[in-house]
Amino acid sequence: MEHNDHQLLERIRAGDKNAFEITFRKFYKKLRIYAYTFVKDNEDAEEIVQQVFCKIWERRDQLRLEGALQPLLYRSVYNESLSQLRHQKVKDTFQAYQTQHMEQRDLDVSHQILAIELNQHIQRAIAELPEQCRTIFQMSRFEQLKYQQIADALNISIKTVENQMGKALKVLRIKLVEFLPLIIFLLYLM
Repeated sequence: MEHNDHQLLERIRAGDKNAFEITFRKFYKKLRIYAYTFVKDNEDAEEIVQQVFCKIWERRDQLRLEGALQPLLYRSVYNESLSQLRHQKVKDTFQAYQTQHMEQRDLDVSHQILAIELNQHIQRAIAELPEQCRTIFQMSRFEQLKYQQIADALNISIKTVENQMGKALKVLRIKLVEFLPLIIFLLYLM
């Protein structure tokens, strides 16, 4: 049965799960291929498309009914892919920094003490996070699990994972802001 995009959008906006499933099945494969052109990884491409569909369902009451559905989906996948690439770049930069930092044994004692002190403050700030927030943050940042994997492992929704990660990052930013000069100083010495 052929479904017109405008009707599907209206039905999704009204909370029709069947219309949402039809839309998912209709566009999933093409959107996954499109996402792959950006991220060059099948798992990441799948996660991006699933994220897009989750956001559409969660924000269905905000969907605008004018225009076609396909451009909305492709634009959403494009934006999510760019976001993923930015996140990956930051992660790669941090890992490169961390690797370089660990391999540099010739830092003098005072610089090593500063680095140890900063690490202790970071660990203390993480330890002070609420339990679920801390667990999700550690699974994401230290075990490098994707949000979907964390949600599955903890039997919670992806939205809960997103909210807890946002909360963790906000709290850590606030708690560690006073150490920004120290971080910049250590980076300058590298």
